[in-house]
Amino acid sequence: MHCCAKNGDIMLERMDKFFENRLSGYDEHMLTELEGSTEFYKFTASLLPKAPFAEVLDLGIGTGLEMEEYFLLNPEAQITGIDLSAAMLGALKAKFPDKSLNLFCASYFDTDLGFEKFDAAVSVESLHHFRAEKKLSLYRKLRRSLKTGGFFVLTDYFAESDALEKEYFETLERLKAEQGISDDEFYHYDTPLTYVHETEILREAGFSQVEILKNWNSTYTLLAK
Repeated sequence: MHCCAKNGDIMLERMDKFFENRLSGYDEHMLTELEGSTEFYKFTASLLPKAPFAEVLDLGIGTGLEMEEYFLLNPEAQITGIDLSAAMLGALKAKFPDKSLNLFCASYFDTDLGFEKFDAAVSVESLHHFRAEKKLSLYRKLRRSLKTGGFFVLTDYFAESDALEKEYFETLERLKAEQGISDDEFYHYDTPLTYVHETEILREAGFSQVEILKNWNSTYTLLAK
């Protein structure tokens, strides 16, 4: 899904514009081109609270593919969703006009998540764009937003090795320097950590238990309590 320049190199696109430009084919791409996607959306949804009116936070909710599965299990769930793309959120609202959706077009790094507000949080295929230090800050804030006994379900894809993780970030820094992009702007480029590093960050953020529940090649589902 990268946009390439005529010289064959990658031209970075602003995160919200990247997804807006691909909205028409986004759901089909995610459901047919990603290994395991026919399973991991359902599996992720199956882990979320089943109690009526459960309060669930979705980081990078997009068009809500995980919500399609979750609402089948808990149609009365109360969803707070955050995403950078207004176009994606518009598509989400059109899908679920009768559901409880409290949506924010914003960066989840900058959004106040509250204190002991949610029964659970979830993120699917969103957090593989960010550095460890950004995630640590977010995960600390996320942990505080969960009620006692709350948990976070993370389904995302991860780098296969430390060397590959390093290569992703070095390539991104080179591209940003070449294209004059500052560090405080979000541009689309995949920089997944290894699942080992992701687990370490979640624990450092204060989650006392982090489990790997299942994987589909390089996509893993982690449960952090």
